[in-house]
Amino acid sequence: MIIDPRLTQLAEGLTGFSTALRKGERVLIDAFDVPDPMVIALIRAARKRGALPFAQIHRARISREIALGAEEAQIASLSEIELARMRQMDAYIALRGSDNIFEAADVPSARVQLVSRLMKPVIDHRVNRTKWVVLRWPTSAMAQQAGMSTEAFEDFYFRVCTLDYGRMRPGMKVLAELMSRTDQVHVTSPGTDLRFSIKGIGAKECGGRYNIPDGEVFSCPVKDSVEGVVQYNAPTVYLGSSFDHIRLVFKKGRIVEATSNNTAKLNQILDSDPGARYIGEFAIGFNPHILEPMRDILFDEKIAGSFHFTPGQAYDDCGNGNKSQVHWDMVCIQRPEYGGGEISFDGKLIRKDGLFVPKPLHKLNPEYLLAG
Repeated sequence: MIIDPRLTQLAEGLTGFSTALRKGERVLIDAFDVPDPMVIALIRAARKRGALPFAQIHRARISREIALGAEEAQIASLSEIELARMRQMDAYIALRGSDNIFEAADVPSARVQLVSRLMKPVIDHRVNRTKWVVLRWPTSAMAQQAGMSTEAFEDFYFRVCTLDYGRMRPGMKVLAELMSRTDQVHVTSPGTDLRFSIKGIGAKECGGRYNIPDGEVFSCPVKDSVEGVVQYNAPTVYLGSSFDHIRLVFKKGRIVEATSNNTAKLNQILDSDPGARYIGEFAIGFNPHILEPMRDILFDEKIAGSFHFTPGQAYDDCGNGNKSQVHWDMVCIQRPEYGGGEISFDGKLIRKDGLFVPKPLHKLNPEYLLAG
């Protein structure tokens, strides 16, 4: 089969830069509504590096049908099977396409939560015990979400996903070191006034190692330190439902008030378990190619000039110990056209209206990243 050179380039980046596959390593290629040529390109790229590729194909309509009638014993068995396989893997590459982002919208919440809870050990092992990377696949549905033609969106997608992520490294290293030394964080923007501590948590650079597209550095608040209010201005989709204008109020780290255009559903998700009302991640996004939200979190959380503040599960590294079946990246954009905003560390202004202020961080601003 003749493969589009763009697919080959992307596959080589995923098996090389992102997961650094080595001879004899086993890699699971998890493909969700993705064309066969991309899966084949990944298999070939993995073999070229001497790795042993395994592939699993998913279809959203079939997954929906399983979830509609999911029983605890059934999903528990599935979890055991998937965990046993994941334990055999050294690396994991997931490609997630979607012809309809609302395919699971009519799956009852209780079924969704059942599947999420029972499959969590598989996800935890994959995140904490394998080399992994996850990316979206461009579809007509995604082009519609972005308000673009299919051809223009595909060009945008491959431009973003094959970005020279190595160019981000110097600036990310400085930001991560700064966040690791920081105690108090203050974030302001229209409707937002948040204060919290990240003392002793650390920070992690994300420049194409875990997500494609990428471009963020993340940390996590001390669990009970969050005080204030955040008003997110990027729309989001979670568990098959759409949410706009989410507003969260915090006291002693806990979300005590949550409203949106779908307040009842929002609170139902936040009541999934005790940890869902605490924050598990604070991250700053800076991908210069991604400027507007499109209800796809792998893109939206990397928007230049944004931050995300995530209810639910914390990562084992750079985490606060919070546990939850929920991990919901909610995004606020602070560029001038979205109302602006500021982020300060220990009283020092770090970013204003989406641009980093200290000179050592200028390498994360679009002017530098796009110059390459």
